Amino acid sequence: MPKKKTLLNLLISAAALFALSGCMSNSILNVAERRVVEFPELVDGIKGYRLIFVGEMHDKKWTHTAQLKVISALKEAGVNVSIGVEMFRKESQKDLDGWVAGTMSEEEFGAVYRKNWGLPWRQYREIFLYARDKKVPVVALNISRKIIHQVFTKGFHALGPEDLKELGDIECSVDKPYEEFIREAMEEHDLKDASFQNFCEAQMVWDSTMARNSVEYLKDNNGATLVVLAGSGHSWKRGIPAQVGKRSDIKFVVIIPEAEDKPSRENVTAMDADYLWLRW
Repeated sequence: MPKKKTLLNLLISAAALFALSGCMSNSILNVAERRVVEFPELVDGIKGYRLIFVGEMHDKKWTHTAQLKVISALKEAGVNVSIGVEMFRKESQKDLDGWVAGTMSEEEFGAVYRKNWGLPWRQYREIFLYARDKKVPVVALNISRKIIHQVFTKGFHALGPEDLKELGDIECSVDKPYEEFIREAMEEHDLKDASFQNFCEAQMVWDSTMARNSVEYLKDNNGATLVVLAGSGHSWKRGIPAQVGKRSDIKFVVIIPEAEDKPSRENVTAMDADYLWLRW
């Protein structure tokens, strides 16, 4: 009997840790209506949009599971889905095409992935396997590290004429919540001594580039729906979506995962997202 009691206690403790770890639930908060909906209602609410942002916390596997769930549900609903990804730079588009076409092995593609992105392949593996198996186009949205590094270290106007012409005029013009986010990001990356102005301009270059590449893809692929997978800071409405709004009249919808502090179900607003995917 004591052994059974000990085992029960262990199981209860394990369940509690599982819940506290921030695992995926099937409940989503409709932010504007302050109403919790289940996954099928979410799909019904978003499948008419051509641009769908599904944010992630890069190191939280459950957020990638949620992304794949959205992609596969839209595909099964007959939506002509493509996947836009933050983690690949534009110059790697041929490799993405080769992967989806089945002409690259997982080992070969893994090497390309590691050149583009620093997080473990296992975080995203199921998404890329699904894209290959279902022949879902994957679109590289990001910009070269060289440009981002140059803006971060020297400022936007240190770029060459060609880059400036392609990017357009970029400035650090953000509201208070986005400024707070950028400052927090600097602290998380241990960049307290860096120039906030340069870091902010680099963030704007990042957002603007991914917005431009998303809009161009949709203009070139009439009838396609692009599901953008990017960090929550880029995906919330002040990030890439705001830059999309400056460039086109394409209607978008934003889904971001609930965090431990912000955004949470208590403090998220319609200025942040349309839907908040809840943790347990």
